[in-house]
Amino acid sequence: MRGKFRQISLPRRLVADLMHASAGVPLVSLKRTLNVRAIVEARARAAQVPGWAAIFVKAFALVARTEPTLRTLHVKWPWPCLYELPRSVGMVAIARVEKGEDCVLFERVCAADEMPLAEVDALIRRAKTAPLHEIPSFRKMLCVTRLPLPLRRLAWAIGMNFGRQRANFCGSFGVTSVAAYGPGELHALSPGPFLLSYGVIRPDHTVDVVLRWDHLVCDAALIAQTLTRLEQVLGGEIAAELGAGRPQADARLVRAAGNRL
Repeated sequence: MRGKFRQISLPRRLVADLMHASAGVPLVSLKRTLNVRAIVEARARAAQVPGWAAIFVKAFALVARTEPTLRTLHVKWPWPCLYELPRSVGMVAIARVEKGEDCVLFERVCAADEMPLAEVDALIRRAKTAPLHEIPSFRKMLCVTRLPLPLRRLAWAIGMNFGRQRANFCGSFGVTSVAAYGPGELHALSPGPFLLSYGVIRPDHTVDVVLRWDHLVCDAALIAQTLTRLEQVLGGEIAAELGAGRPQADARLVRAAGNRL
């Protein structure tokens, strides 16, 4: 059957580069159903309702603040080692339509645990609508993607194998979801060490969460504990920030802020 050739767009080329970089990461996944009733009720009463992506980004960053392994990368240069970051760097998958084509780009959210939830949400919402050249993380990714293939491979090799650069390229964790398009369990690939995806919020106020991780960084026991802690943070610190949490959660936030001064 005779077809026609189509040029590969820059966003599609970026996905190809990401898949090539992800091929060497031994990702393993764990799925758990979390109770998010407190968040659902808090969002229903909030004057400004944050998106679920922002909620999960900040919640994971709060968990990682007290668990350094969740801020750790496995790198190969100058020799294989683990590289611990001082703060979390989240990479959020942003679905957009550019020149009539569906595409996915990635917004960088650094130290979400130190930001108000409204600010995290504003960053993500802006990344969905602002021109590509106005989003620094988009500009950087597409600049690398414009390079010829040999130079792109070299750039990604440097980005994947030096600790500081890997944090800039891939972050310390990612958040993605297809919940806006209906139910489904997403097991995505990522060059980063941790990738969280979430499904549709059910009528009983539960949600399926899949956490994928680099097995070179940690084992399943920590991931199971992380999901337990994530559920606690969603119902505690995050719900408290929305104005419907337990009073002791607010106290923890005040103490944490005092410790950072």
